[in-house]
Amino acid sequence: MEEDKKMGFLKIFSAKGPEEYELKGDSLFKANAYGDAKLEYEAGLHKLEKKDSSNSDLKKRLKEKILQAREALAIYHKQRGEEILESQYYEDAEDVFRLALELAEKPELKIELEELLHEIQKHHAQEEAIDTQEIPVEKRDTGEQDFDIQEDEYFAALCGSFSDKERERAYHGYGEAFKQGYLALNNGNFKLAATRLLQSMEENPLPKTYIPLELGAAYLNLGKVEEARGLFTSFLKDFPCSLQGYQLLCETLWEMKEFDDAHNLLQTCNEDLAESSHILLLRGETLFQSERFEEAKSLFRDYLESSAWDEHIALSLARTHEALGEKEKARDLYGDLMGECTTCARQIDPFIKRRYSDISLEFGECSTKILDLYLSLVHEDPDNKKDYYQKIIEIYYSMGNEKEARRYEFLAKGIF
Repeated sequence: MEEDKKMGFLKIFSAKGPEEYELKGDSLFKANAYGDAKLEYEAGLHKLEKKDSSNSDLKKRLKEKILQAREALAIYHKQRGEEILESQYYEDAEDVFRLALELAEKPELKIELEELLHEIQKHHAQEEAIDTQEIPVEKRDTGEQDFDIQEDEYFAALCGSFSDKERERAYHGYGEAFKQGYLALNNGNFKLAATRLLQSMEENPLPKTYIPLELGAAYLNLGKVEEARGLFTSFLKDFPCSLQGYQLLCETLWEMKEFDDAHNLLQTCNEDLAESSHILLLRGETLFQSERFEEAKSLFRDYLESSAWDEHIALSLARTHEALGEKEKARDLYGDLMGECTTCARQIDPFIKRRYSDISLEFGECSTKILDLYLSLVHEDPDNKKDYYQKIIEIYYSMGNEKEARRYEFLAKGIF
């Protein structure tokens, strides 16, 4: 009991007063740590209102300093948002501008932020106008001619990507329903794609066409795996050297859990393809999908040891190491893949960067290198930025940089 009294006595004299919170806030404000300063001023005001509400001068001063800190923080976020916008990460910039708008007090700053947000909304509207393509059958009036030209150019660009020029000519010869279906397929409108491509198949009763391949892809995306399987099987009889045909039929068989059928398909494929890295990749993925991880690992590893470096097979081997719990080996392979991308001046796949960073962090590596990778992933892979913010905060705390950790916590609260 006496000890409790003693502790209570000490707490009374060790507790911070409102003025101390104000002084700490002033110090943080001078150091440009506006978010932390704001928190200190708010804590001081809360303390004052509980303790001595009659001190009107201090109360007024703290309220003014809170507003100053909010305004300074809003300006900081505006500048940061403009930097992000320059890199054309529109959604991230929008999040930061909205956070700044919530903090802003001065009308001029609010107007500037609203104008920036308006520019981003205009950009989103322009993107939607390009991406959202309604493709009705009936003839459109002259007011839609520009849209027709865009469709024709997009279709020509898609067909122009084929290395097989005979296939390109064939696609241009299948008619309007095929064009509409193929565009819908590439825009993710699988229901419309299936309708138009089925119509096109009826309009083109030729002995050999590529239409079953594209209709099968639409059915596969709609979950109609039996129909897709039949179309791909028929297509491969007409085009036995089509790697895309094997890829799509294997994906269908994996979806159906028909792993033995996939394995037999690849064992009996065209001799010219049997030894290719593409077919080996499908064989390994079939083993992976059926959870025969050791066999998959041996297949991928043997290829890399006996043949030239292949990033797709290396990536599959890294995933297989992870599935087997061999995380250090997986991390090292992801690191090798990142190194290859850097050497060739190519952008690193965000999946590779994320897996390398996550495993490294799991093993306790809280370095600047890993921090920088997560900071870049926030912009490159915005769908997962909530997870990246948590990792960034974790690393800053482990480094002892509480100021940056709290800043990102504050920013995360404003975004999520």
